[in-house]
Amino acid sequence: MLSEVAGEVVSTSGPPMSAEGVQHALAHRQSQRDRLSGDLLDLEQHAGHQLLKGAELRGETKRRWDQAQADIATMWWLFDAYRRVIDRAENIWARSSKPGMAEQLELTALLTGASVEMKVEDVPVERRSLVRAAAEWLTLDQVMARMDTAYRDSAQMVAAADAAWSVLAPRVNEAEAALLAALELARALGTPDEELDRIGERVVRLRDEARTDPLTYANGDPRELVELDRVVAELTERRRVLDEAVRVKEAYDQRAAQLAGRIAEVSAAEGEVLVARDRVLVKIASPALPRMPDQARNLSDRFAALAGVRGRGDWAELARLMIDLDRAVDDALAQARDTTATVTGLLDRRDELRGRLDAFKAKAVRLGRAEDAQLGYLYRQAHDLLWTAPCDLRQATVAVAGYQRAIKEIGASG
Repeated sequence: MLSEVAGEVVSTSGPPMSAEGVQHALAHRQSQRDRLSGDLLDLEQHAGHQLLKGAELRGETKRRWDQAQADIATMWWLFDAYRRVIDRAENIWARSSKPGMAEQLELTALLTGASVEMKVEDVPVERRSLVRAAAEWLTLDQVMARMDTAYRDSAQMVAAADAAWSVLAPRVNEAEAALLAALELARALGTPDEELDRIGERVVRLRDEARTDPLTYANGDPRELVELDRVVAELTERRRVLDEAVRVKEAYDQRAAQLAGRIAEVSAAEGEVLVARDRVLVKIASPALPRMPDQARNLSDRFAALAGVRGRGDWAELARLMIDLDRAVDDALAQARDTTATVTGLLDRRDELRGRLDAFKAKAVRLGRAEDAQLGYLYRQAHDLLWTAPCDLRQATVAVAGYQRAIKEIGASG
């Protein structure tokens, strides 16, 4: 069936609707119009849309945003055409409280027929075809279907960009904050920091890549995100180094004095090892001695070299050297003390054997065997070994064990 609508021939797909049918269909289309208007406004106010609008984009994000912009422009044109048809239908319905057959035919054609003209010049250039030269007429349902497809595609793109930034923004912000904090420390030192400059260039590059193409950056190779996390870790470490350098600069004399004092402790501790060694060599026969520590001189040389680094004003390097030296002093001091304990442990072992021998003799007395000739011989043998300098610990250990075993046998035979 054909109907004349405002001077245009509009095709309908069936008989005219009743007045009640027209009223119901018009109300449905009005509801759709209002919902469409709200959805389009929500899309343009979406955080992702605001982020993309006017941004300098590249790569996959630019390609998809160009497509989304074309979809959004098409949706707005289709919505305006949809709205104009509804406005015309509202005007016709408002002219009469009881529309006649002519009005019902006209309203039926508008609400159910191909009433929306999509002219060639209204189609975005990238959507045109050289084959289609004539205008295209669409029903309101067809307009809705095209708008729905365009809306879903553009909304997914906008949401994807927003989701990408929700992943990237915290990392970028963390990197920029760490860089600013490190730069502030570098300024406090008053000297250029080439390492920090190199890391800063990477931060700027990664930030720009993330901002101009967030979709590729967040959804592509995960190593890209790993690189951003890595640069944050490097900045954190560099900031720690610079922070330590600032502390060294502010209290160098005090820290240097503390280091010098601790190196003196190492020297004294290593001296104690030598004293203990000499004592053991006199009192213990053929002792198995550990290697004697000798780090104090090397530590003193490293300490003296600090003055040259300080003269160059390289506070970061000076802080690193002082930290390394401080650790070396700790290790040397621990080594000296452990070696002293090992060396003197030989004398402790001799004294322990002496105590055990006395305890076993007391047991022999309690067993009534103080005058036992065999026990007396074993006792004197062990005693002579333990109270003779230098003492043969290996033989003394065997002798004490033999005396102990003899006492046990006597006790068992009781």
